[in-house]
Amino acid sequence: MIDANSFCTVLEYCDGHDLDFYLKQHKSIPEREARSIIMQVVHALKYLNEIKPPIIHYDLKPGNILLGSGAVSGEIKITDFGLSKIMDDENYSPDHGMDLTSQGAGTYWYLPPECFVVGKNPPKISSKVDVWSVGVIFYQCLYGKKPFGHNQSQATILEENTILKATDVEFAAKPSVSQNA
Repeated sequence: MIDANSFCTVLEYCDGHDLDFYLKQHKSIPEREARSIIMQVVHALKYLNEIKPPIIHYDLKPGNILLGSGAVSGEIKITDFGLSKIMDDENYSPDHGMDLTSQGAGTYWYLPPECFVVGKNPPKISSKVDVWSVGVIFYQCLYGKKPFGHNQSQATILEENTILKATDVEFAAKPSVSQNA
């Protein structure tokens, strides 16, 4: 706090690009580097789950994963907690999850099917939302495309219920695996 009328936030400077920028330049990432990135994301999510109260990021995507040095082999930072959900005792039940209060927000390619269910009551979510997002990001890192709605706009994904209707994920019949994997 600077004074009674001002508020200031100081953030760490990150010199590199985000994972989305890298994927647009290179399409995919070698297995070893993709694994390193995903493991760091998983460790960060574990931390978010262990703090009290736990936090659901809810908008995990390549654009919110910063590559500290600009290279895929370095340390990552997770950013943009603007849609995150705090799983406090008032809003969250371990057995039932919590109400999704921001339905329609987020980046659709990375959200799980339960976020698209429309009904009288809002869908229930948990930290599993972020686990789904990690799987989508890992797939994109390895295969150079999103597993669901890759060439669709967010509007089309919503209009056609692409994520809700998705029943299969296509994997290459003979995926290329490097010697270093």
